[in-house]
Amino acid sequence: MERLREKAAAFGIALSDHQLEQFEMYYKMLVEKNKVMNLTAITEKNEVIDKHFADSLALVKSGVELKDQKILDLGTGAGFPGIPLKIAFPELEIVLLDSLNKRIKFLNEVKQIVQSILIKRITKNSLASSYASLEAILENVGCGICVRDMLSEKILYTNQQFRRLFADDRFEKQQDEIFRSGNKRYGNGNFVEYYSKEDNRYFDIYHTQINWVDGRMVMLLTVYDVTDKKLYQQKIERQANNDFLTGLYNRMRCEHDVEIYIQRAREQGGKGALCYIDLDDFKHINDGLGHQYGDILLQTISRSLQGVAGLESTCYRMGGDEFIIIINQEEYQRLDEILTEIRNIFSKPWFLKGGDYYCTMSMGVVCFPDDGDNVQELIKKADIALYEAKKGGKNRIEFYDENVEATSFKRLDLEKNMRYATTNSCQEFEVYYQPIVDISKPGDPCSGAEALIRWNSEAMGMISPSEFIPLAEYLGLINPIGSFALKEACHRCKYWNDMGHPEYHVNVNLSVVQLLQNDMKEKVREVLEETKMDPANLTLEVTESLAINDMKRMKKILSDIKSLGVKVALDDFGTGYSSLNHIRELPIDIIKIDRCFIIDIGKDEYAEAFVKMVSELAETIGVRICVEGVEETEQVEKLRSMKVQYIQGYYYGKPMRAEDFEKKYL
Repeated sequence: MERLREKAAAFGIALSDHQLEQFEMYYKMLVEKNKVMNLTAITEKNEVIDKHFADSLALVKSGVELKDQKILDLGTGAGFPGIPLKIAFPELEIVLLDSLNKRIKFLNEVKQIVQSILIKRITKNSLASSYASLEAILENVGCGICVRDMLSEKILYTNQQFRRLFADDRFEKQQDEIFRSGNKRYGNGNFVEYYSKEDNRYFDIYHTQINWVDGRMVMLLTVYDVTDKKLYQQKIERQANNDFLTGLYNRMRCEHDVEIYIQRAREQGGKGALCYIDLDDFKHINDGLGHQYGDILLQTISRSLQGVAGLESTCYRMGGDEFIIIINQEEYQRLDEILTEIRNIFSKPWFLKGGDYYCTMSMGVVCFPDDGDNVQELIKKADIALYEAKKGGKNRIEFYDENVEATSFKRLDLEKNMRYATTNSCQEFEVYYQPIVDISKPGDPCSGAEALIRWNSEAMGMISPSEFIPLAEYLGLINPIGSFALKEACHRCKYWNDMGHPEYHVNVNLSVVQLLQNDMKEKVREVLEETKMDPANLTLEVTESLAINDMKRMKKILSDIKSLGVKVALDDFGTGYSSLNHIRELPIDIIKIDRCFIIDIGKDEYAEAFVKMVSELAETIGVRICVEGVEETEQVEKLRSMKVQYIQGYYYGKPMRAEDFEKKYL
């Protein structure tokens, strides 16, 4: 090690014999442990001295003043540069952090051995030196020292550092606990991680038996104040395991805990459940009120979930608006009760920005170990169940069913091929047109059509809209698809107008995701300018449930769009939870009555009365009526008698390709 002494001297560092002894022991442990685990590719002694020890000490060349510094060695590996710096500068406070448990164990072993060299040296000096010389040594070490007689349990000596750490009165109360505790053993000594509740401080305490200067057997305590290190570690752990916004545990902690719960249930023959929660249409809150209020809602929801009995420490935020709840085996018998409480949380409005807003949730539930015995499998199956809940209309709870999993593979194929189709200029998508007929005029002429998107996948064939549209919304792919449909429909309508039908209009559906885009008005404007289409011939359809859920915001959005000169239709009217008064509040031009009221018209008094009432109200406020799903002559005549203007349905034609529509109606 003289080679290291010379190199250190070149840096202005004077290494003592006992420090070289510590480096020697460190080198032997490094080489020995490297035989069974990968610590370093360098094992030849001189290379280790040059490339590990000396390079670590070279930090002093940077000009950084090391005195009284606290150093974090992040990703320390085999202990470089932290351990060499600590040996050379014992007064430094150094925290070693690494991601592998094996390396952490090795570093702890090195720490104990290096410290034991110091203790052995003190022991050796105590036997060979006078009490005064020994006292001088102990007073100047960087740790607290306490010596207690083994027989009488009388304190024989404490150094100034120890007296600074422990006030006399408090030490009297704590000394028995300090001397007699010990949960880890290294050689013939004990190591204690001690926490003082009165001082709120943490200590690493090493105690060993030696012969004192007078020959009697004593207990030697070496005490280090590691409070700052401990608090920092706790902070790092919180940051690593907790979500910064909600305070809930995060994904990493979730995966760790689930493994433990699964193992415990397997060993004890119990059961548990994993509940995967996704907020329904949370984007509306963010876009409508701002991310600040979206964050407030996430925090409020998190507190509400933690408030459910049994869930205080088993709630996790996976990211965005997704949460996981673990029902452990102790609470599993209350599963139905817990799910009911969670459902009730989301059944009430959330008070945000001075008003009440609804935000429901969809949930997928899997049970362990029956449905799976590892984290990834459970999360995958919970996601399958969650998707079924979303597909079923949202605001639902679905349990995993293995019979449904087969459909999940199709979903994955759909997702893969849909991403390809949307990134490939939507070439696989096609717009169909269903005629809209004006029965208020002689001969029931066609007045235009509703544009309906279809997907003819190259890989999977024709896919039903009921399959791919919910998935497109779920994946955030509805925007490019919707933009494609709008542009194609406007191009086609302009062609119809130019071919001698200036009165023809086209209806285009807007999804909730599209409508809530901040730049939706500009996108419509751009399409109108590109296609040179008359805005009056474009009707944008929005669903009743979407319009009514956030009335104030919808009025603003629809008014902005209507300022372009386009029309707005309220689709699927009668299927939601709106009142007729909302018809007057919303800036709409057309009400489209859902086909469920038409099926039994003439037979069902309620259906007939509803259509008649809406028709009369619409006439009063200057709004036109379009009835969907008409398939029979009797229905047409009944609606004609009610002064309904527009009808749409298989009676006049199914959705068809543009070429077929034009052959028939141009």
